[in-house]
Amino acid sequence: MDSFVRVLIVNVGILVNPHKTGSLPTLHALRAALKSRGCTAVLDEDTATLAGETGGIPAEEFSTHVDVAAVLGGDGTMLHALSKLGNFEKPVAGINIGTLGFLTSCTDDELDVFASAVAQNRFTTSVRTLLEATVHRPGKPPESFIALNEVTLARGDTGRLISLRAQVNGELLNDYRADGLIVATPTGSTAYSLSAGGPLISPSAAVFVITPICPHSLSQRSLVLSDDSVIELSSEAMDSGPMIFTVDGRDSIHIESGDRLEVKKAPRSFLLLRLEGRSFYGALRQKLHWQGV
Repeated sequence: MDSFVRVLIVNVGILVNPHKTGSLPTLHALRAALKSRGCTAVLDEDTATLAGETGGIPAEEFSTHVDVAAVLGGDGTMLHALSKLGNFEKPVAGINIGTLGFLTSCTDDELDVFASAVAQNRFTTSVRTLLEATVHRPGKPPESFIALNEVTLARGDTGRLISLRAQVNGELLNDYRADGLIVATPTGSTAYSLSAGGPLISPSAAVFVITPICPHSLSQRSLVLSDDSVIELSSEAMDSGPMIFTVDGRDSIHIESGDRLEVKKAPRSFLLLRLEGRSFYGALRQKLHWQGV
């Protein structure tokens, strides 16, 4: 859901994708726009290094120093920022260097608009569900990860299909033969899951979607289920070989037969900053080139 923000914004934390062409000029322009409106820019360590400065702070400390985080790059940069920010439960704005993305609030041509909106509290926040995925290995401590888009369990270096068992709340859902399986949030429904044939889902829907990747049987389709579900993925088939577990396209981990992956709704959310007049549906029309009749 969207909710109006009525707090006084003073400090804006900035993270930049250093590999994005135009990132440094955009950083300078954003800082100038914020300063002219009475806002203070706080840089994370990597961004300060990019600017040739000292005094940056670790991104995971933003929660105690800034009121809003601004991420310069694109949708991929936003996903990376999620892991860098850690337990940050304040609005995060994506400023796309280029065209507007599904996760970005505006483009680099709209820095003055963004700065004015932040200074005058004229924005909303879209509350996005996060996934918590925990890898359980025999004889080893569990490892937990947070995802905004999706977690994926897919075949490794071999070209063979893998056998995956999926359970929901302890009940068998299906034994899949496929290249892999995606568990996505509504936010992630426009990403990898969509490419694999999954449905588009409104960000405010309280659901997850399970989408098989290139399944052996065409009857194995995407399934939408309540986000209070606990999903368990495993493979007991010895001929499947090692699998690759990824979180939002990062944190690749090898998964062996006998390992178990538990996926559920995370205890915290991601607050995506939206400027006035911007919406998920507008982004859909633009990104998918919907024309009407």
